[in-house]
Amino acid sequence: MAIEIKKYRKDYYDQWNHFIIESKNGLFFFDRDFMEYHSDRFKDHSLLIFKNNKIAALLPANESGTQIISHGGLTFGSLILSHAIKAIDVLEIFAEVKKYYSALSFNEIIYKTVPHIFHKCPSEEDLYALFRNDANLYRRDISSVIDLSHPIQFSETKRQLVRKCKENNVTITENTNFEEYWGLLTSVLQKFDAKPVHTIEEITLLKEKFPENIRLYQAQKDGNILAGIVIFDFGNVIHTQYMAASSEGRKAGALDFINHFLLEKFNDRKYYSFGISTENQGKYLNEGLIQQKENMGARGIALDFYSIKL
Repeated sequence: MAIEIKKYRKDYYDQWNHFIIESKNGLFFFDRDFMEYHSDRFKDHSLLIFKNNKIAALLPANESGTQIISHGGLTFGSLILSHAIKAIDVLEIFAEVKKYYSALSFNEIIYKTVPHIFHKCPSEEDLYALFRNDANLYRRDISSVIDLSHPIQFSETKRQLVRKCKENNVTITENTNFEEYWGLLTSVLQKFDAKPVHTIEEITLLKEKFPENIRLYQAQKDGNILAGIVIFDFGNVIHTQYMAASSEGRKAGALDFINHFLLEKFNDRKYYSFGISTENQGKYLNEGLIQQKENMGARGIALDFYSIKL
């Protein structure tokens, strides 16, 4: 197979985005409009891999010193593959990608795999290629997911909170204006010396560009926001982001109420994802946080990070 590697540049914009849609493991946050909202923070060095003059794979990536990271500004990266790609092709692509970056004096690739639940069809040829290239698994996070075809019931405590919210006329609405909620979210995170990854300007821009993929749901009573959840809609997977509740909302169980509502609303999808409960490169498990997710019926999948020495 004739493989040619080209560094991404703006005149590949349309080809890149079309391939993401048609690929077997592409996600909307690999779209160039999503990747480039923070282009000032990441020096892009993404690749297009051609086979016989047709795109066979993409690698979202950025430079960081002598490292290549796929991708530093995204939850994960990895090779984005066409449906036609075969295992032997991926082995050859890995070899060519390593040669390409090594020739430019990079000495390591950090590779963040896309978990299988996000694949449109089986797409783990890269895991085999990582093994064959002696990649080192240096970090593993645990993420909590509900299989919507076999959901596990909420714990009794959480079912009681859902009933309490219904009895107290708490309502849930979708809001396209994130500004008021971002104020609540920011104040909650400040208590933990943290802040949202996206500024209000950034999340508003991304919402405008991806209105069907990024959505905010709020629990309210008497006109006051009790809690909110931002979801990223990946098609087969609904992924929750930015969950926060006011003190009144925490007492009322408003976040449990929104999650219960969303699980019913999106019960035609495959998975409902809560994200990770690990810190310190996966070495520390936040037991209280993961218990909250498990009490809503979630169970674990792994998010893996590999180092490939060049």
